[in-house]
Amino acid sequence: MRSAALDRMNLRTVNRKLASRDVGRYWGIEAWLVRLSFLGRQQDTLALVSLLPPPSIPWQITGNHWVALPCIHPADASIHAVGMLHRAARSAIEFAGGPNFIDGTEPPLARPMLGVDGVRHYLSEVPIAWERALGWIPTFTCTVGELLVRGTIFAPYGRDADVSGAVYALSIENRGAAQRTIDVSLAGTAGHRQLRVQTARPFEDAIRVSRSASGTVLLEGASLPGLAALAILADGEAQIDIDGVSYGIRRTITIAAGASEQVAFFIAVGPERDGAESTALVLRRRGWRELLASTRDAVQSLEQASGNEAIDRLINRNLLFAYFYAVGRALDDAQYYLVRSRAPWNGHGMTIRDWDALTWTIPAVQLADAPLARELLLRMCELHGYAPGRGVHYLDGTLFEPGFALEGVAGYPIATDRYIRDTGDDRVVDEPVLADTLYLVADDLEARRDKRIPLYTTEVSPSGVPAPHPFTLHANAAAAHALDVLKRTLDEDTAKEIEDPDAVRAAIHRHFIVEHPAKATSGATSGATAGTSSGSGGRSTFASSIDLAGATSEADDPSASAFWLPIYEAVPRHDSTYRRTVKAIDVTPHSLTQQCARLIGPDAANVLQWLRRATLDGGRAAEVIDAEGMAVANGGDASLSGLLAWTAWYAVHALGERP
Repeated sequence: MRSAALDRMNLRTVNRKLASRDVGRYWGIEAWLVRLSFLGRQQDTLALVSLLPPPSIPWQITGNHWVALPCIHPADASIHAVGMLHRAARSAIEFAGGPNFIDGTEPPLARPMLGVDGVRHYLSEVPIAWERALGWIPTFTCTVGELLVRGTIFAPYGRDADVSGAVYALSIENRGAAQRTIDVSLAGTAGHRQLRVQTARPFEDAIRVSRSASGTVLLEGASLPGLAALAILADGEAQIDIDGVSYGIRRTITIAAGASEQVAFFIAVGPERDGAESTALVLRRRGWRELLASTRDAVQSLEQASGNEAIDRLINRNLLFAYFYAVGRALDDAQYYLVRSRAPWNGHGMTIRDWDALTWTIPAVQLADAPLARELLLRMCELHGYAPGRGVHYLDGTLFEPGFALEGVAGYPIATDRYIRDTGDDRVVDEPVLADTLYLVADDLEARRDKRIPLYTTEVSPSGVPAPHPFTLHANAAAAHALDVLKRTLDEDTAKEIEDPDAVRAAIHRHFIVEHPAKATSGATSGATAGTSSGSGGRSTFASSIDLAGATSEADDPSASAFWLPIYEAVPRHDSTYRRTVKAIDVTPHSLTQQCARLIGPDAANVLQWLRRATLDGGRAAEVIDAEGMAVANGGDASLSGLLAWTAWYAVHALGERP
């Protein structure tokens, strides 16, 4: 097995060398240098972070793995953007009414309108009540005169319904005493197309709006070849009007007194106009009722239950957001890709770190859909496993930003172990691409080991912040856990050469423990002498990083917090040194990642209670929050939503915590 794996690994050498080259940090991407100041003993460091403010409009959000609908306006039920992934472009492609669509100041891409007795009525003229069916499908109700209007906006998902498109369905009930003839329209402006990795860049060619012979409205770029196209089609005979980049699709229906009628519009995407049109016709052939029923059944099967209604809402809202917005299928190859977030107001955009994908997104997906989690684990190995932990990647595995994180290496065996434990599918390690990656991980860990002491070096933390010292507590705890998995997973001869994980854990206790004098003040220290016993003096705590030459730092990085130690079996939750360490950390809410880490620690019940009240970004994860739990920056963080869903689930089901 080892020999065959080595033969296959040789084919990946060129990619590994390219990934290791110092090709520059900034890649021409505009970013903000933002100072993240963490109080007390937490890290105060200058990091390159694209921090975007949350949108001022509480958008309704839905989508499937093909299509993202992140901007559904709550005031008039209009769709302001449609997004999709494109592998060749390594980016998201988004259609919208204008470049400032996130602010809601541009014309909508698709807006419903009713014509009653020759008078146009937009839904913004009346109050709209919104609900989210199963936590993911936006539905609304409003009254226009004597008409009760119910709407459902969804992206089909499930068996025989996983299609690259969306459906806008309207049910209109005539509560008047007379028959009514009503014009039901979906109209909009295709004023903007953009390509987005982290920052948006408009396409330079014009947008062309046209009508096909089948009665489909087609939105595409004027230049060839186009990367993506939209097709919009009514469920029956309709009148189509096109004026420049604006369009209107109008269906006329007659509703008897006391009766109801339904109208649906199908929005499909494709790599070019013919494919988009064909997909729209398939949606219409299958019918919106059947598609909705399949979608409801599929989404319902993803739900988790904890016995607490508020915690269930927290878990399921974030789980579904991670499931559909941290994972996507590209238009041009139909393969799955993991990204940080498909939401356009998250600064990380279409990039991804190994650690985020393997330990944030995949565990959440695994709760709901083990077969997809298996496929995603193998996709990570296929696309990113050629150079584990080397930095931030584009969605297709191309290196975006160099910066070695030991956790990125350890994440592959850790994710494999979690998958096997949860599913019992130990045959996954027989997959060649996973086997190759695990052997590469073993080689990389060996290369990072200190020559004298069984501890391992890193360059940056999982968040990309440079480590104060080369040996970090979190990275070595994760490495020890990874070594444990590798010893149980690789062939017998290779396993004998793997470092003993217990030796690494013992080295952590020998070298990372700092003894404090009786009146020592908290804060980062430098040049402190590492202790040798967790009980000595009763004042010992773990340093967050060391250099093995006497220098230590106790600044806690939220992305690599000491709170996580029990999850890697480095210490038990009741360990006195661990409890003293985490007690000294300033936990004033500002980083949601840190609050997730606290769910593993001794104060998990209080954190669950706080999360029940936190508004976050419409209930979904945001990277930066305030003390009340409201999003401050980088909302719509889909990978972080996965971490939030999984840690909340783990705290309730594995640790037995209750808010």
